[in-house]
Order: sequence, then structure tokens, then C-alpha cells
Amino acid sequence: MNEAGARREPFLFGVDFELSEGFFIADPLNQQEILFEAGGVTNVPRQECTGEGLPGKVFCPLPVDYEVYRGKFDTVRQGLARGDSFLLNLTVATELEMSWTLEEIFHRARSPYRLLVPGRFVCFSPEIFVRVGNGEISSFPMKGTIDASVPDAERVILEDYKERSEHNTIVDLIRNDLNRVSERVDVRRFRYIDRLRVSRGEILQVSSEVVGRLAGDYKSRLGDIVFGMLPAGSISGAPKPSTLDIISRAEREPRGFYTGVFGYFDGERLDSAVMIRYIERRDGRYYFRSGGGITINSDCRSEYEEVLAKVYLPFKS
Repeated sequence: MNEAGARREPFLFGVDFELSEGFFIADPLNQQEILFEAGGVTNVPRQECTGEGLPGKVFCPLPVDYEVYRGKFDTVRQGLARGDSFLLNLTVATELEMSWTLEEIFHRARSPYRLLVPGRFVCFSPEIFVRVGNGEISSFPMKGTIDASVPDAERVILEDYKERSEHNTIVDLIRNDLNRVSERVDVRRFRYIDRLRVSRGEILQVSSEVVGRLAGDYKSRLGDIVFGMLPAGSISGAPKPSTLDIISRAEREPRGFYTGVFGYFDGERLDSAVMIRYIERRDGRYYFRSGGGITINSDCRSEYEEVLAKVYLPFKS
């Protein structure tokens, strides 16, 4: 990434949550091995399918048992009570009965960031990791989700004490991460609403924009900049080192590319996403990976229901 950035040569990259596996593809618009869309740029052929569903298709989540989730939640809660973490993103894998293929989901998904690694996973993420260009690096932490059908949903989510505390914590973490790779970091926008259309209607998510300034020939340091912030704070927690230890003990399985990051560099700008909203194929079965932020004020049942509410297809199924 550093070398290609210095030469202003386009590339596509991806790295998993554990920083143990990744890919780098030069000249990504002229290949079909991995399909992607990032910030409106895509290598997907023009004749891709429409966003409507197909009759007779099955998408049926088989949720993890509540008691299993509560065991993971209790492990997290103990770490929070000890002060080892202030905010932790706890994730689970929900098995799916599904007749959709990963390719069909990718082609019908309507999302600003899409990625398909055939035979392995599809991602349709709404969450930016970082954007780099014009001497700035920007991050857009996203914390706080609510169904848009809830009466006065925007006010409800913005005034929720637990959600506000969680969002404040993650914005502070992102500020610290950006301070490691840039200068004069500030919060340009704080707790604004994003609207996302999903298979069951519309959801609201709360985001902020944090910006830092980059000096010198920062394009020759793109790899250092990105890897200097991994894993992404919004899907790990704070403080990172001890929080990652709790995640390992609570989740008891690697996340793989789920909650990793991928991005595209066009020769001038880098645009990247956190790999959430993610379906993987493993051992002949499909799993939807989802999660949510846990604080000392979190209620286990509410968090369990939020994790399940995030299992959806990004189109009418």
C-alpha cells in the first residue's frame, strides 16, 4: 500500500479483524476475481441485477439461543465491572436457512460499500472506516441504531442515555486513533442521523465525523496510516488492548474478515469501510455476523434483540 500510494497507482485492499489475513489487488477495476464498490467506484459489470427480490427465495435466521448470548454478555460485563473496558463491541454469528447465493445478495444489495469474495463472504456495509485525500483523514464512527417506525425515532435515539454514552466513548476513541496518524484532530460533525433502507423498512443510525490533517507525502504512507488504526475502534472498543482480550474470551471464535476493513485507492484518494453487515459461507452453511456496543449500563435482553435486528438483507426479499 505504501509503495503503490507513492507511485499513485490504484489498488484494492482488505484485511481481517485479527490482522492475520489480507489481500492486495493492483489495478482492481480491470479484474473480476473480487467484486467491490467503494464510494461510488465499482468493478461490477453494468448489467448487474436490480434491487428487487426474487419469488420463492428463503432468508430465515436461526438465532443463537438467548442463554448462549447471555454467557458471552456476562463475560463482557465482568470486564467492564473491573474497569478493563469502557465500551466493547460484542458480536455473534447467526446461522441462516437461505436459498440466496452470495453472488445474488451482492448484486442486489444497495449499500455504499460492497465486497464479494466468491465462496467465502459478502459484505454490504454502511460504515466508513477512513477517507484520505486533500491532506485530510476523516473517520465516521457509527453508534446507535433504531427502527425508523418507532414513534419520534430520531428524538428517541438521540436522547437515549446509554446510546449517547456509547457514541461519546467511540468518538473519543476515534479521535485518539486519528491523533496517532495525523495532526490537529477535531470533530467536524457530532451525532447526526443516517437513514438506511433494509429488507424490513428503514433504520436510523447515529454517526459523527472526525477529521485530522496529514502532512508531507502522506500517499507514500497509506499502509502505515491504515494499519496504525487497526482494528477499527467502532467494532472493538476502548481501551483497545484490554478490550480485545475480553472480546477473545467472550466470543471464543475468530471474526475473520468480519469487522475487518477494505478500501480502494484511485491514485489520489483512499476510501475504506468497516466490514459489518456480513454473510459468510463456512462448512457448507451460511452465517450472518452482527454485533453491538456494550457498556456498564447495557441491558442483556435489549442487546440480544439489537443483534438480531441487524440480521437483514439490504433489499426487498
